Amino acid sequence: MKRQNARTLALIVCTLSYLLIGAGVFDALESKHEKSMKRKLDYRKFELMRKYNLSKIDFDELEKVVLLLKPHKAGVQWKFAGSFYFAITVITTIGYGHAAPSTDAGKAFCMCYALLGIPLTLVMFQSLGERINTFVRFLLHKAKKCVGLRRTQVSMANMVTIGFFSCVGTLCFGAAAFSHYEGWSFFHAFYYCFITLTTIGFGDYVALQRDNALQNDPHYVAFSFVYILMGLTVIGAFLNLVVLRFMTMNAEDERRDAEQRALLSRDKPKTQAPHRAEPVTSPTRGRDSRRRGLKDVYAEVLHFQTICSCLWYRSREKMVILPQDLSFTDALMEQGDLSPQHFFEPSPTGCVCSPQRCSAISTVSTDLQSVSAFRLCSKRRSSV
Repeated sequence: MKRQNARTLALIVCTLSYLLIGAGVFDALESKHEKSMKRKLDYRKFELMRKYNLSKIDFDELEKVVLLLKPHKAGVQWKFAGSFYFAITVITTIGYGHAAPSTDAGKAFCMCYALLGIPLTLVMFQSLGERINTFVRFLLHKAKKCVGLRRTQVSMANMVTIGFFSCVGTLCFGAAAFSHYEGWSFFHAFYYCFITLTTIGFGDYVALQRDNALQNDPHYVAFSFVYILMGLTVIGAFLNLVVLRFMTMNAEDERRDAEQRALLSRDKPKTQAPHRAEPVTSPTRGRDSRRRGLKDVYAEVLHFQTICSCLWYRSREKMVILPQDLSFTDALMEQGDLSPQHFFEPSPTGCVCSPQRCSAISTVSTDLQSVSAFRLCSKRRSSV
């Protein structure tokens, strides 16, 4: 079985197992409490019906009116501030449910608005998360250089650690603020921030629903909007860092398979047509042909798996930008760092590089577009 298919099957099994575990835990934690609350509410309902001499029909009608009045207790929801709040919950897929369109025209516009707004917002947060990760990687690299560390490369573990603590800090800051404004406990405020920024949006806790806050407290309204958008950006950057790394594994495997197929096809001897005279070629022309063939192989595997460390950029100041149609070898040759004679001269170890240049094997990142300079070619370079 191919590695990609095995990984997909493993993800399916893990997801289903995770769902079963979650269902079992929630059943154990919530089922008994739900039954207890149901008994208490039924007894309270019976007491109210007997106290006020209400029939079941009258009580059901009263209950319906109370439920319809609940959203209006928080004040006006469909002025500009409330509408902006609702629009945020739509395009970010939070969907608290504290307010919903009641007219057919509003429902139709909501569907059209979400159809364009959701992908637009996802792409925006994705792009913004990439920029944030790039900026954080740059700052961390500079910080490592300033403190004098020998290895200044920013690893994936460094980025994940920073992203994790950024998410925790954002949640704690929001929990402290909403606990103060809403009168919730810190735990419930933290729960609200987590449910909001992960776009789950149960709606059991919703900010800006007390004391007509949407109309009476513009500073708190502005803070809530900014916090939700900035918090979603931080969470999006972290998910971009973690989730997309796993999503690219299949693409890496596909490229590795393509590389292996390309190398195998180069190793297969070319079949000669029957009754066809073999052209006479000079030894120099044959060597040039083999060199071109070997050069094509390196061009095909440029962005895939491994190359000799001496093929990395040797200068300590310039950067080599690799176009898609130009191999790494061509880039070095154009800059005069490597001549064809030195490059295609095999060594006793079987490496096509000169023995003075080759020292180690370096892993090439699949999406690497530029190569950082090194002071010593003998050091291994791990891709970020």
